[in-house]
Amino acid sequence: MVDSTGSSEQPSRTDRPRDSRLLPQGDNSGVGVLDKAVSVLAAVESGPATLAQLVAATGLARPTTHRIAVALEHHRLLARDVQGRFILGPRVAELASAAGEDRLLAVSQPILIQLRDVTGESAQLYRYAGGRGGADVRVCVAAAERASGLRDTVPVGAALPMTAGSAAQVLLAWEEGERMHRGLRGARFTATTLAGVRRRGWAASAAEREPGVASVSAPVRGSGGKVLAAISVSGPIERLTRSPGRLHAAAVVAAGDRIGELLRADSSHHP
Repeated sequence: MVDSTGSSEQPSRTDRPRDSRLLPQGDNSGVGVLDKAVSVLAAVESGPATLAQLVAATGLARPTTHRIAVALEHHRLLARDVQGRFILGPRVAELASAAGEDRLLAVSQPILIQLRDVTGESAQLYRYAGGRGGADVRVCVAAAERASGLRDTVPVGAALPMTAGSAAQVLLAWEEGERMHRGLRGARFTATTLAGVRRRGWAASAAEREPGVASVSAPVRGSGGKVLAAISVSGPIERLTRSPGRLHAAAVVAAGDRIGELLRADSSHHP
């Protein structure tokens, strides 16, 4: 029989996944090679696995298991650890991040609009975006701008430094190790500042990123409490004052909490 890879392969009992946990009865898609690949990926979901362990977990023949695992490694869906065992590859994380980003933006936009209306200031959502041009940045991934009057406008897609601003403080405050130390190099805030952010659950800044601009930010958390993004309001110091948290911290924290609740509820319905 010719399978969908184009190779001639006789069906055998050893080529059929036997572990009902990995591929439950009735879950076969009808595309044999795809079902086998999924069973291999499922076998490493709980941790690293040798080829022998993949064979035992999937019930596939050893040559078939090896061929599929190497193909998945080529496409970065699998990788190898230092001991040569198979693990989930970086492409899986990239796809998960893209799916999470779509959910985050869909959930966040209505809440950003509500936050803008409640505070009367422009509202933004920022995510850490790694290094660009040798410096770590955060990117505005969603925004709801104040309709008129003096306002702080941050276009969606704008990359801002991680060294200044309340959103940068929030995105760094719960980080550990090298990323936090790197973020503090040249920053206009200190480790003590970040400790205060963790204690309060929100950050504020005045003329830190840009003269005349103040802001308040709070974390958006996903499963396990991981900080996914920072939600902010920003505007002129004349309105927000040099203590903007007194005016808007409660509303910003509530908005961040609400986005997190909706994301976690969505994940529970779409595991």
